[in-house]
Amino acid sequence: MTDVTSQHEAVVEGSELPLRLKERVYRAIEDRDVDSVEQVEEITHAVEAEYMDSRVDPLDPVGTVSAQSIGEPGTQMTMNTFHYAGVAEIDVTQGLPRLIELVDARKEPDTPMMTVFLEEEYADSREKAHEVVWQIEATKILALGDVSTNVADMNVIVDLNEETLLERWPTEDDATEVATEIASTIESALGVEAIQQDTTIQFGPDEPSYRDLLQLVEELREITFKGIEGISRVVVRKEETEAGEEFVLYTEGSDFGTALDIDGVDASRCSTNDIHEVYRNLGVEAARESIINETMETLEEQGLDDVNVRHLMLVSDIMCNNGEIESIGRHGISGSKDSVLARAAFEVTVNHLLSSAIHGEIDELDGVTENVIVGKPIKLGTGDVDLRMGSFVADGSAD
Repeated sequence: MTDVTSQHEAVVEGSELPLRLKERVYRAIEDRDVDSVEQVEEITHAVEAEYMDSRVDPLDPVGTVSAQSIGEPGTQMTMNTFHYAGVAEIDVTQGLPRLIELVDARKEPDTPMMTVFLEEEYADSREKAHEVVWQIEATKILALGDVSTNVADMNVIVDLNEETLLERWPTEDDATEVATEIASTIESALGVEAIQQDTTIQFGPDEPSYRDLLQLVEELREITFKGIEGISRVVVRKEETEAGEEFVLYTEGSDFGTALDIDGVDASRCSTNDIHEVYRNLGVEAARESIINETMETLEEQGLDDVNVRHLMLVSDIMCNNGEIESIGRHGISGSKDSVLARAAFEVTVNHLLSSAIHGEIDELDGVTENVIVGKPIKLGTGDVDLRMGSFVADGSAD
């Protein structure tokens, strides 16, 4: 923007464009290395004309139009719960169940997953990518070796696989040192004394008890020795992206905040299908963007890519309007409307009517739903304008 002359600036600033579009015009002028005022005027007028055409007319019922735009294609969506999200090993909820998840703002998706992009050094090498994989994927004891019980000695015996230890701890050269670390984790997690010999670990209950022995085995299986709790699997794929050909990680399970802090992860490009995790870690603006993207991807996956993104933006704006994510349903936006009839028209009609009667609520009939119910014109479009005919006397003055 520093290269733009005062004449160019006067043309852009004199337009009716909002600030964000003026900034785009400035960038276009700089990128194209525009010199003449005529060219600047041409670019500005073109952007301004497109902006004016895209604006909604006053009193247009945008909410109703958006609801119809999303609802009608929604009736054509399949009930398929799972879909291969480009990765054969990972199932992700799609179709109508996923759309319902999003508008209901479910606290956790049925099939949480993350798409993790890597920094350049790790994105170009499969070996370096796997270093990140083992920091993300939860490593349980059954992935590291065999677990058996010796009932005679009341011991649990863990026979660790040396190759697996060195694979999952790539920065370590000695499997025995890794086994020592695992033994220490077992002691602190289970409160027992673990005896280690090379890559074999033994421990048992304080008092001889078969029941306690089995309990120790069950608790041992739940310990996460490395990686993130809840990330059961990570799949590595080599893909063509905007940055070129690189390795990308797909996870089964999601812990967005923890994953962003891992060395080698490119936090600026990572994503998760859990909108609440996006909200907690990146804020409500990022959550709004995530709802738009996730909804659009769900519709496109079903072949319904002709839905205008502005309708999805309106839904997302409403859901995030109060600075946090609210559902569309009766526990969120629909249930918090001022209109008694609008609330009653959505769900649990009798409860809303009884509650409003008890509290003496008055419906001002401002919205669409309540006016349709009572048979009055809605206060939008032509319904918001009152036209009256008066009589005129001979001199032309109003009677």
